[in-house]
Amino acid sequence: MTIPLARPDITQQEIEAVLAVLHDSYLALGPRLSAFEQAMARSVGVCHAIATNSGTSALHLVVRALGIGPGDEVITTPFSFIASANSILFEGARPVFVDIEPDTLSIDPERIEAAITPRTKAILAVDVFGHPADWPALERIAKRHRLHLIEDSAESLGSTLDGRPCGSFGDAAIFGFYPNKQITTGEGGVVVTNDAQVAKLCRSMVNQGRGEEGGWLDHVRLGYNYRMDEMSAALGISQLERLDEIIAARSQVAGWYAASLSEAKTVVAPRVSASVGMSWFVYVVRLAEGFTGEDRDRILKGLEERGIGCRNYFAPIHLQPFYRELLGTKEGDFPITESVARRTIALPFFNRMTQNEVQTVVEALRELVTSVGKV
Repeated sequence: MTIPLARPDITQQEIEAVLAVLHDSYLALGPRLSAFEQAMARSVGVCHAIATNSGTSALHLVVRALGIGPGDEVITTPFSFIASANSILFEGARPVFVDIEPDTLSIDPERIEAAITPRTKAILAVDVFGHPADWPALERIAKRHRLHLIEDSAESLGSTLDGRPCGSFGDAAIFGFYPNKQITTGEGGVVVTNDAQVAKLCRSMVNQGRGEEGGWLDHVRLGYNYRMDEMSAALGISQLERLDEIIAARSQVAGWYAASLSEAKTVVAPRVSASVGMSWFVYVVRLAEGFTGEDRDRILKGLEERGIGCRNYFAPIHLQPFYRELLGTKEGDFPITESVARRTIALPFFNRMTQNEVQTVVEALRELVTSVGKV
């Protein structure tokens, strides 16, 4: 691709940090892991952080630590990366989908209470594309119905809502560090929480179920090898030190896009609520109402032919083949999600993207939108 969809921002500082690990005695379970966890907890403003090998692993640990299992239901969104719903299935519980708000694209709190049953044990909401969900409303619902509240903040490290950091609202939250995220550890994730018991369980389960007091071969519960290695942690420490710089760079790129698209009538730019401090994960636009999924796919193909990275983002979870089979979900179940999903286009977005590259993308997008004949 001439202009890729995403590109990690790795400096000499990160390279030297990772190389230093290779000259040290610890490649796993060493001092950098602890340092990264402590830095993450400080960044979010919580008491505990447990690093993992992926955001998916982190979410699985939270679901399990909260005692969610067979017979339980968890209310969640159908507009997300599939891991948010899969983590519920991992423990034998049932995802119950609720449609989204058309502006924030996060789960709509006003639709949740109608989906609560005696089997409902938690709400698992997602900060979509870095924009916080309506956590105060979700907190009120969870408290009223005595439900756990899980934050999937995999995409929102550094975002705030009314000045409060994402990751500090629910019983526990997770972040992900895949290479297209704000910071990366290659692969990796973290659980953050103020709940000491949840932290204790996650710290045990991430390391094969070992207890705090036992030896290396003493296992007190079912666990997993979900650990983060020292090289990933070293990379994470260096990236986290640059978080403010990274957020500022991504905000600048988002601003260039917003300015270039401000007059567009056929392309809807992402909207940011006034109460939100935005840490951009991706830049996803939508074609206006009236465009079809086929129109969108033609535009995606045209962008790719011009060497411009792009993708539909997200495909509805409830329409994935095995979810249809498992839950009996179908087209028409969640019309807002389906309408949004068929019109989304993720445009190239990364820290060091230039204004000229943004302009090239926008000009190609305009040309292709015009070519489908619905201007």
